[in-house]
Amino acid sequence: MAGDTSTIARPYAEAVFSRASESGKLDSWTDQLSLLAGLVSDPSLHRIIADPLFGRVKLTELLIEICGEQLDEEGRNLLKLLVQNNRLPVVPEIVAAFQKLKDESQQVLKVHVTSAFVLKPAQEKNIADALKARFGREIIITSEKDPELIGGVHIRAGDTVIDGSVSGRLQQLANELGI
Repeated sequence: MAGDTSTIARPYAEAVFSRASESGKLDSWTDQLSLLAGLVSDPSLHRIIADPLFGRVKLTELLIEICGEQLDEEGRNLLKLLVQNNRLPVVPEIVAAFQKLKDESQQVLKVHVTSAFVLKPAQEKNIADALKARFGREIIITSEKDPELIGGVHIRAGDTVIDGSVSGRLQQLANELGI
């Protein structure tokens, strides 16, 4: 199902990204899409959105009223289109695809670092500098602690995984020894 929703979401994300780029409103569109994703994720609204007996026009009016001035005219038009085509459930995937396009256009790479201990800001900066040199892009790091790594770090940068953890090296050694 995830493959289906990303296939459905991609053309919407590309169209919104194209419009946002040509109008110079990437950040505004990021905010508007995030707002729509929040609405779709809200449990009470989710029931209304999924209810086939709740009229589409009424749903559109309700969502536009909730958003108020946070949606500009183009944002309201997108919302109307998504409701009309019954595509509100894929808004989170649209947001993810849009953000990926935005990051690529701005030469930004989001990196997730898992370490055995909480990273200090200086350590995060060193990792970011090394990755910037390797990938030639601005790096945004999110990090988390996982004591099971024993030591070292596990880095996920897009499709690239760098496992410099002690547990990763022990697993690699076990594999080589056939254990």
